[in-house]
Amino acid sequence: MDMDFGGQNFENQVFEKIICPGHDLADKEFFNCVFKKCDFSGCEFSRALFADCAFYGCNLSNIKVENCALQGVEFEGCKLLGVIFAGIKTFLIKWIFKKCSIELCDFSRLDIKGTRFLECAIRETDFINANLSGADFSNSDLCASKFQTTNLEKANFHGAKNYYIDPSNNRLKGANFSYPEVLSLLATTGIVIEY
Repeated sequence: MDMDFGGQNFENQVFEKIICPGHDLADKEFFNCVFKKCDFSGCEFSRALFADCAFYGCNLSNIKVENCALQGVEFEGCKLLGVIFAGIKTFLIKWIFKKCSIELCDFSRLDIKGTRFLECAIRETDFINANLSGADFSNSDLCASKFQTTNLEKANFHGAKNYYIDPSNNRLKGANFSYPEVLSLLATTGIVIEY
């Protein structure tokens, strides 16, 4: 269903199977709204507010989120490709990603401690200079994602795989890793591990 979001404020609404790629949702406000199987690819979300909203099975590829506020937002089974989160508003930020495909995204320089990335495929995504203390990457695939000068203290990587994290330039105190994937932390040392 194609839809024109003509109003400015939306509250307690369910949007299902909306197709509006490239539409302008800038400056709109959504409170306690649910989005199911919607296609927002290429949409303009700049300066919009999403508070206590949930996205289920949505395509959010290449959305523009400059100065967008995502407060208490849950993404489940969503596709996020090429999203530059680095320019969002960080006030009251709280996210949960479950079983999402997150590819070529940028979370650099964000204070997103406690964010949960559960069972996600996170590929070629940047977390450079980010605060991810207490974050949860349980059972996620982090293939080719970059962690550099990142705070990962008390982060949970149990069941995560394909990560490359240099302990010499990331903060890892209290982080939780599982065997055998934890051996990848030794990759930067050049030592040989025999099984």
